[in-house]
Amino acid sequence: MSEASSLKAALRSSLLPFWLVLALLPLGRASELGTLLCLFGCVMLFAREPHALSNHAGARLLLMLFAAYLLAALLSALDSVAPGRSWLTVAGILRYAPLGIYACFAIRRWPRLRAMYVASAIVVACWALDAWVQMFTGWSLGGQAAPHRISGIFGADNLKLGPVLASLSPFVVWAARERWGLRGMVAALLLLLGPILLSGSRAAWLTFALVVLAYAAFEARTLKRFALFCAGGLVALALAVGVAWQFSPRFEARVTRSMQVFSDSESGVNAALSGRLDIWGVAARMYAGHPINGVGVRGFRYAYPQYAPKNDHFVVSDEACGAHEGACHAHQLLLEVASETGTLGLLIWLAAAAVAVRAWRRVGSAARRRAFPATLALGVTLFPLNTHLAFYSAWWGLLFWWLLALWCAALFVVEESPGVVHGRS
Repeated sequence: MSEASSLKAALRSSLLPFWLVLALLPLGRASELGTLLCLFGCVMLFAREPHALSNHAGARLLLMLFAAYLLAALLSALDSVAPGRSWLTVAGILRYAPLGIYACFAIRRWPRLRAMYVASAIVVACWALDAWVQMFTGWSLGGQAAPHRISGIFGADNLKLGPVLASLSPFVVWAARERWGLRGMVAALLLLLGPILLSGSRAAWLTFALVVLAYAAFEARTLKRFALFCAGGLVALALAVGVAWQFSPRFEARVTRSMQVFSDSESGVNAALSGRLDIWGVAARMYAGHPINGVGVRGFRYAYPQYAPKNDHFVVSDEACGAHEGACHAHQLLLEVASETGTLGLLIWLAAAAVAVRAWRRVGSAARRRAFPATLALGVTLFPLNTHLAFYSAWWGLLFWWLLALWCAALFVVEESPGVVHGRS
């Protein structure tokens, strides 16, 4: 099946509502159209088959993970520092259950999963191409570039291009590899490398590096070939960085700032991390002050001034989320969960992670190969030794649950062709 046929299959089938969530992400709240359609689809499903859940292990796994995500938020909201915001977040979380259930039942067979992979890859590749246009012209479908970064289709006031491209890059690489082999995979990596580098997001750089390493390990099979692939990747990276350094003042400024991490002073390291050390310190004190169930989901910004030192940058500058508030979130998954949902939330998240890993190990090697792109995308997005966007926010939370729903569906698809290897028939 060609890429055009896969896209048509997605657009003309029950995959459309789920695909729309991804396709409309740059338009903000418009992506909720997909979640609404998935809700209607779930209502119709259970109207026809009231006991449908008993026949789908992926949907049951998704509901267990959903229960953990919801329970951590629910417990934190009981005495939140911003009860209105926390309870509104809890209410918003409810939409993820029908989104995930719909995905599991719409993607029950390998051709559907393959079509979703390819259709998703086409969307992300178009975003990357649009970013290349902005790199050369200063403009894209999202408007003019941000002053210090490439912003692409997401716009200069919504600097999410880098993290989104990096998290979703496994689908583009997988689709290119399936269509054109190793050369296609390398071309896809180069297509994504430029926009991710010039997006200026260090978190995206690390996320994409993990994707490259994972695909190199998968292709190499042996330590010697892996070392050769890594050497080739380093050469390509050095060339890309050299070109970007020469022709992009944005990139040069970002790298120069990042190099301060090697300075001897704490202030230099903090400057290199864009003030993350200050935020993480406040998050740790916030957790210490509310160790049981945290300050409440999405309550970080409201509790921040109470735990920040006098004249904290994020309280007194225009980088605050609002008047009398501080940094918007903890910028790190574990600290976000700890500060906003406390020890109870951390334990619930760890239990959910254990359930997910156990399910992944039990499905067998063939199923793991079919789910490889989704597994990799989810894994690098959750990688704990990185900075993150807020997983309980409406926008990033929706993308996270889109990935999680696709992963649960991919683990339990029915293989129709006995010759499938790494999703290739």
